[in-house]
Amino acid sequence: MHEFGIAEAILSAVEKRARGRRVERARVQAGAMLRVTEPMINQAFAMIAGGSAAEGAHVDLVVVPVQLICRSCGQTAASLDPYATCPECGGVDLDMEGGDDLVLESIQMAEATHVPGNPGGDRGNPDRPA
Repeated sequence: MHEFGIAEAILSAVEKRARGRRVERARVQAGAMLRVTEPMINQAFAMIAGGSAAEGAHVDLVVVPVQLICRSCGQTAASLDPYATCPECGGVDLDMEGGDDLVLESIQMAEATHVPGNPGGDRGNPDRPA
């Protein structure tokens, strides 16, 4: 399952951003050429993230379409199906652009209920000494 490799890449990016803080959600853009779905990536992510700061986190997946350019009629179209045919002429001689990116858009941290010496919870910069 190629989803495990994608899940590992997501976890690596999440851990770099989280810097040890617990993560509840991650929003990821994945190109249509990667052929992943949200349930598949969440299953793989749950298995990969066990024991990390992202254990139990949910991945919100935004699939980015691939651009199709038909060599027969010149039509261009966006598609979430990397095996699509030309919507104009039905041709299969297509050039494809994009749709293979993997981008971590954002992460949502868990709010700390108690941080010693910080009555506001975990809102500070972890790199700056208190």
